[in-house]
Amino acid sequence: MSEKRIIWDESGNDYAQFVKELGVLRARADASRSREEAFDGQMAIGRVLYEHQLFREALVSFKRACELQPTDIRPHFRAGNCNYVLGKHKEAKEEFLLALDAAEIGGNQWAYLLPQIHVNLGISLEGEGMVLSACENYREAAILCPTHFRALKLLGSALFGVGEYRAAEKALEEAIFLKSDYADAHCDLGSALHAMGEDERAIQEFQKAIDLKTGHVDALYNLGGLYMDMGRYQRASEMYTRVLSVCPNNWRAQLNKAVALFGAGESDDAKKALKEAFKMTNRVELHDAIAHLKQLQKKRPKLKANAGGEVEAPFIIVEPSKFKRVDTRTTPRQDLANALEIRAFQRLTRLSRCEVELLKKEMNETDVPVSYSGSGIPEKSIRKAALEVILRRLLHFLKPETFQGAVKVINERILSVMDGSGVGRVDLGMFFAILAPICGSSSDKRKRIVFDALMWRPVNEGVGQIRRVDALSYMKLLRAVYIPSQGVSEMLEVHGDDDTSVISFPEFVVMFDDPDWGFGIMSTLGKLENKDRTRHGNHACSVCRYPVIGSRFKEVKAHFSLCNQCYSEGKVPSSSKQDEYRFREYGTEREAMKDKCMFFNLHSKNSSEDDL
Repeated sequence: MSEKRIIWDESGNDYAQFVKELGVLRARADASRSREEAFDGQMAIGRVLYEHQLFREALVSFKRACELQPTDIRPHFRAGNCNYVLGKHKEAKEEFLLALDAAEIGGNQWAYLLPQIHVNLGISLEGEGMVLSACENYREAAILCPTHFRALKLLGSALFGVGEYRAAEKALEEAIFLKSDYADAHCDLGSALHAMGEDERAIQEFQKAIDLKTGHVDALYNLGGLYMDMGRYQRASEMYTRVLSVCPNNWRAQLNKAVALFGAGESDDAKKALKEAFKMTNRVELHDAIAHLKQLQKKRPKLKANAGGEVEAPFIIVEPSKFKRVDTRTTPRQDLANALEIRAFQRLTRLSRCEVELLKKEMNETDVPVSYSGSGIPEKSIRKAALEVILRRLLHFLKPETFQGAVKVINERILSVMDGSGVGRVDLGMFFAILAPICGSSSDKRKRIVFDALMWRPVNEGVGQIRRVDALSYMKLLRAVYIPSQGVSEMLEVHGDDDTSVISFPEFVVMFDDPDWGFGIMSTLGKLENKDRTRHGNHACSVCRYPVIGSRFKEVKAHFSLCNQCYSEGKVPSSSKQDEYRFREYGTEREAMKDKCMFFNLHSKNSSEDDL
């Protein structure tokens, strides 16, 4: 195609003459004796223009052909291809959907083209960040044409993109079985295997991709990342060097090379590589790379020997029973650890930027037919691809690639638990109820929307209350999603799952706030949301040495301070060994000063009493 490409200066006379003559040809085609001849003429003009990569001009002809023969699948398919090349992913998707509609009307005469339409529709959906929907179309293409190795490869890559690594491995292996020299499939299979921890097999697959296609940039880059994760920094730097030999301006490879060289102990070369990266770009990722360098530096601190000649680490991890709280205002260590994990999930999905009232709006406006589960219980269940469409509306402010990342972590953390049997469907009301506690708005509003979502389910709809057993099932599922480290299997046994009683909203709130069986951790999560930008002057964590942001935990005897993360992990400086540690939490410096004033006032009062 590139040999036929014509590049025009659209401001020049030649292009103006070309457009004029093209208009004459189109007019001649439209003036044909029949609509069929006019259609054939427009399609022929469009194909020639497409072959010469004049996509905008080709699109005009294909759109005209669509008007002439609305039920013909081919012009919609061609118009969709043009739109995709032009970066108009939404318009491309709409044309491919019209092509599928036309195929239903036209019958079997278009069966030969259906697999490719599904493939191209999937590619367009991926361009919009809709990877779950893309998976459905790739899967449909593979069903229609079991030998379509490209559909299987794309299916595997998309499944990898949403975190379904085992399914991705199966699809990619099938693609390789059909086409053993498929370098891209070997590369993506390597990535899936690495994600599952099968690093030796992953190395083999990356190497196959490189052997099949010398200078396979993705395989070299991903192999470099694998070696980095394995701690084989010298090999990683070699891979990134090979990437740069193919793509000299690949600033990400240059950054990673700097990190790898630093890990290998070649600090001078690492600094040179980092300077080269600065020359290539000035993006925020540079700051992330520098942070990574600092982290690597911390992993290899200069260790001091104690009196017995033994080398001591800069910190120790203390068992939870030795971590005490001065008062109930100080967050328990395990609660903070769980809340930090949920907060990280909020940031990855950006759900904290999604106002919880939008879930209520979706419930009011979404018409979901009632279906029945295997146990005969009615529910409003939908396929994951349809759920992705709802998520796109809720997270409309995200760019396609960011939305794709959000869907991946939602699929891994929430949908995998809700769809444990792997049928590909989820209870929409229960999904809204699971989402509500981590969306934006006040704690009270979130709880209200949770209750409304449970009432929206067919088993409770129109009652104004919810069944106690449904509330218990929800709590069990909620904890399985957000607090998997704490067992909840006994919950239904304790309360009894044959309970037919119903509960009101106030009763539900009491159940929700229960720290043992409910989601009492929400208060800790709210504290993190409100204070995760709070700084504490010049205070730095005594373990990680970073400035304290968020809450500051001060040990009252040894007087060292910990950040949220180190406190939750039970880390304390090795120089401050004690039988137990007692911490007071400070959300702001004002709170610290207030406590200090109270201490001095109390001390002054006691002194005066002694004098008397």
